[in-house]
Amino acid sequence: MGLLDWLKPGRRETRRDIAVTKSALEAANDPDSDAHGAISRLIAKLLDLGIDGKGPFPGAAKVADKARQGTEDSARGIEKAIDKVVRGHIRDGAAGGFVTSLGGFVTMPVAVPANVFEFYVLATRMVAGVAHLRGYDITAPEIRTAVLLTLIGNDAGEVLAKAGVPLGPIASGATASLLVGRLPKSALMVVNKAVGFRLLRSVGQRTLTRFGKLIPVAGGVLGAGLDGYLMRQLGKVARREFPARG
Repeated sequence: MGLLDWLKPGRRETRRDIAVTKSALEAANDPDSDAHGAISRLIAKLLDLGIDGKGPFPGAAKVADKARQGTEDSARGIEKAIDKVVRGHIRDGAAGGFVTSLGGFVTMPVAVPANVFEFYVLATRMVAGVAHLRGYDITAPEIRTAVLLTLIGNDAGEVLAKAGVPLGPIASGATASLLVGRLPKSALMVVNKAVGFRLLRSVGQRTLTRFGKLIPVAGGVLGAGLDGYLMRQLGKVARREFPARG
């Protein structure tokens, strides 16, 4: 059972998650909003559900370990497992984009926050799965923050700089700067929230592209194509930001 099964419309927790996501989207696009706490709650949910899993939705380590079964015990075997993890999440992301985009403009008020929540939970799990297979402790707070930073790609360095976190001369990327030393919890919280703002603001830039078709089926195809493409790109970033350890 996957995330689409977990996100059944009648589930009370699902309705709460969608409501929090909607509030977070509004807060990210309105500097004067008093719902900024929704962004922190959404990020906490992405980390908890995307990395640790819950109920029928398996966490990143479980998914990664399953992908590793049957592969050789070598660097090549690990890369094959990573391929499986990324391919599976591209497929799931495309399926979610299709389903949540089917209704076009009519269902946008519910479909947009539902798709945002689902996509980023899947993306968080995929990135954490890659990190786990590459030898990182995905229960460590700084690694969990590094997973979030991976979701915003090249913008991660700017987010860290604005949060007052120096990259340092030996850091090759946002993730490396977090892995070099242990950041205090307060700094990680600032970075997490900044990532949330950046993620949610980017959603508005592509919403009309995905839901701008009046024909529902066309909207579904567009949603599937875009979400599948974005998941594929995030998979590439994850491979780069979490090089093999030791």
